[in-house]
Amino acid sequence: MHSIKGPAPASAKFDGSSLRIAIVHSRWNKTVIDALIEGTVHKLKEQGVKESNIVLQSVPGSFELPLACQRVIAGSHVQAGATATDLLGGLTFGTSISSPRPSSRASTPAPTIAGMPSQPFDAVIAIGVLIKGSTMHFEYICDSVSHALMRVQLDTGVPVIFGVLTALSDDQALERAGIGRGENKGHNHGEDWAAAAVEMASHTRRWSEGKF
Repeated sequence: MHSIKGPAPASAKFDGSSLRIAIVHSRWNKTVIDALIEGTVHKLKEQGVKESNIVLQSVPGSFELPLACQRVIAGSHVQAGATATDLLGGLTFGTSISSPRPSSRASTPAPTIAGMPSQPFDAVIAIGVLIKGSTMHFEYICDSVSHALMRVQLDTGVPVIFGVLTALSDDQALERAGIGRGENKGHNHGEDWAAAAVEMASHTRRWSEGKF
């Protein structure tokens, strides 16, 4: 029987070539996290997002995701507004630009010009994996993180895609990362989150210009 779950196809094709997107992920349940990140990045590139415009940041667990997403969004605005020479290397958000440093005429090393991106993030994808245990910890974290991530996107106006798996078992988590242990490997939900990020980023740009 065909499943009715999952998003319907978008009514239009979205081009991510001009978008800058951050992926903020936890490190708990790393096997599942790694697979989800791989699926997310692959789909972003498939939709045209340039590799240089995909920035990954990690935090210890899912509880830390809301603050990290909020500060990453704020930091990207700092990056976009930076025009002066940054003698300390500045904010790099996991990316590094290595190029020969020209020497000045006095043989004193010239200051480093930071390769600051010209635009803030158009969307952030928050990825975490919560698997129910024997205590109420699972319920408290799920509820807190869900509400906090929603608040971040409403407060900042930047789409925050909810990529936090809330699984009742290890097998559920593995299947939702496309690496199930059974014959059915499942579907990598990272692909859905990437598609949602590109679509929502595109919509938000259009809406901010008064276009509907």
